[in-house]
Amino acid sequence: MIQPAEVFIDCEFNSYQGALISMALVAMDGREMYCQVPIERDSIDPWVAANVVPVIGVDSDADMVGHGELPHRIAKFLAPYSAVHLVADWPDDVRFFCDYLITGPGERVDTPPLTMEIRRDLDADSAVPHNALHDARGIRDLYLSLMSDA
Repeated sequence: MIQPAEVFIDCEFNSYQGALISMALVAMDGREMYCQVPIERDSIDPWVAANVVPVIGVDSDADMVGHGELPHRIAKFLAPYSAVHLVADWPDDVRFFCDYLITGPGERVDTPPLTMEIRRDLDADSAVPHNALHDARGIRDLYLSLMSDA
């Protein structure tokens, strides 16, 4: 089992309070998970259609997974770590992460112990803005920069 890990998250979703579109987890050790869930194309917010949908999978294909499979993908990604500290720049990212840990009434996937941190100062530059994987990498890079300046 790998020691405790910091994992950086970014999610793209269909506007304010909208459905999840994609989720990326980037661990400090370089491991990455990037998944897209099915979305109803006819109900996509126009801004999301113009700015998010075209960059899904740019430079790294997002695995298309069903809503029921995503919790198991998250659990599998986190399984090697003895504990995980999840770092996000936006509350919805943590909300979607937690929502997808739950698999049914009174049921959830197994994870190592989790702590979570949401930091407003991690609004990072990204090689491909509004692509969850690139944004999560940007959050990690800015976090490392801020930690080295401290």
